[in-house]
Amino acid sequence: MLIKSVSAETTWPIRHEVMWPELPMDFVKLENDSKGKHYAIFVNDNIVSCISLFIEGDSAQFRKLATTPQHQRKGCASALINHVKMVCYQDNIKRLWCNARVDKANFYENFGMAKTNKFFTKAGLEFVIMEGIL
Repeated sequence: MLIKSVSAETTWPIRHEVMWPELPMDFVKLENDSKGKHYAIFVNDNIVSCISLFIEGDSAQFRKLATTPQHQRKGCASALINHVKMVCYQDNIKRLWCNARVDKANFYENFGMAKTNKFFTKAGLEFVIMEGIL
């Protein structure tokens, strides 16, 4: 799979389609999108999966991991997580974390991430903060 660096704006349509289709497009735009690194996988010039990485000091958060339904369970999300982990290793990042939907937490555990005791609700969905030490 070929992973490309993209602009934040490139990720907005897939974020919206996959994560929050019932809400306005602005809901998937992040205040600090311009400060992030954004990556995507394309099939036939169409974006099928994306992730955004935000680095602060020796800690990084990945956000907005989204894969179109027809490309789920084909390794796209795994490839993107492994890619951001590699970026973090190269940048000497010590901690990688994310806000995981509780029903998806097991997926992130496959990448060495562990649930913290921090939970929150957003737009009616329950999230847990997960982290991994690199």
